[in-house]
Amino acid sequence: MDQCDALNGTPSKRTKLDVNGKYPDNAAKSAEGVYVRELIFQEEHTILDEVAQISEEGKTESDAKILGGDPSCLYLRELARPNVLKLKPYRCARDDYDSGILLDANENSVGSCIPQPDPLHLNRYPDPYMLSIKKLICKIRPIRHEQIFLGVGSDEAIDLSIRIFCKPGIDKILVTPPTYGMYMVCANINDVGVITVPLSPEFDVRIPETLAAVDETTKLLFLCSPGNPTSKLIPNEVVREIFQGGYRGIVVVDEAYVDFSPPEKSALNLLDEFPRLVVLRTFSKAFGLAGIRLGMAVGHPDVIRLMNNCKYPYNISKLTEDLAIRALSDTSIFEANLSLLLQERERVVGILKSLPMVKKVHDSDANFILFQIDFAYQIYKHMAENGCVIRYRGMELFCEGCLRATVGTPKENDTMLQKLQETYNLFLNDSISAK
Repeated sequence: MDQCDALNGTPSKRTKLDVNGKYPDNAAKSAEGVYVRELIFQEEHTILDEVAQISEEGKTESDAKILGGDPSCLYLRELARPNVLKLKPYRCARDDYDSGILLDANENSVGSCIPQPDPLHLNRYPDPYMLSIKKLICKIRPIRHEQIFLGVGSDEAIDLSIRIFCKPGIDKILVTPPTYGMYMVCANINDVGVITVPLSPEFDVRIPETLAAVDETTKLLFLCSPGNPTSKLIPNEVVREIFQGGYRGIVVVDEAYVDFSPPEKSALNLLDEFPRLVVLRTFSKAFGLAGIRLGMAVGHPDVIRLMNNCKYPYNISKLTEDLAIRALSDTSIFEANLSLLLQERERVVGILKSLPMVKKVHDSDANFILFQIDFAYQIYKHMAENGCVIRYRGMELFCEGCLRATVGTPKENDTMLQKLQETYNLFLNDSISAK
């Protein structure tokens, strides 16, 4: 199936990548006169050097499709910052060689300063692209390794996306509150405007209002699915309707919590349909590896290449790599933990719904539960000061009087539920006495 050329939106038959995620040196031009070669490891080229020739017919077709916001086109030249497209990425030593007598990177050849043995050879720089992790991810997810960017948590991918696509002081992102706060934080740091189109009171995306709010400067549209703090999954049909409605920016679907939902609900299933879709994932939630700080962006290979061009040379450490490989090589513990958390989520939701003092329990597609209760802030503070910490979310839109509780172990959940009832009764009695 034809895709649209990365830079101009013209259709081109893409050359298949080789086993290393590169286009072969003899990549042939397509029928439209376009060919694309892998440039991550070619310092002398930039993304703009990709297009060897674009026919006049192709340009006309491109102009028409840009006006229509064709969902099958990438429009990279239009969307990405020109300085990023022209960027000659830093070439690190491990781009060239990673075995033999390595005297090319000014490392400490004698060894690391930790007690021996040092099986990870921590005196040596890590693989800058972490291909070993990517290949293991591809065994458990319906994606290809050239579609994956690995970063320091998914927050690195959020920040990179804004820096790649948004011109400071000119371009904007769109968010749908209540949602994850780092989208706005990263935008503010980078002097990028923020358009807010709130979810409905039922935490659904309002598609007509969202499409009406975007313009040519709205480069990124962030959707959190399942939402934080909403815990509600956004159906893939919403993403489809946004693209088909004419939006021609990048849609970023943040799926930090999606492993707690059925796999078919993931926006990963839409990647081949929409090249301007980027899906964020993390190892911090279902994998239980928040301490190693590893996340990923999954998207069109040309978008991922821009991220690799802009990232720091060795952003993922060997220690993180080692633990990620161990987790991905045998997913039995991941699966067992996930099963337990899903069982506990159902149990805790049932108990919360049975408590008279709990006004509302929102359905959860994540590993946390959002519920409404009187004295919410006082309960949160008192419980935290007495050894059981949940989160007050009452300041968020449509979350008045809401607390957010992460699903814990069975014992932790029992303690949380007990303290919740005790603390509510404490403040209820104080309120009655005050009257």
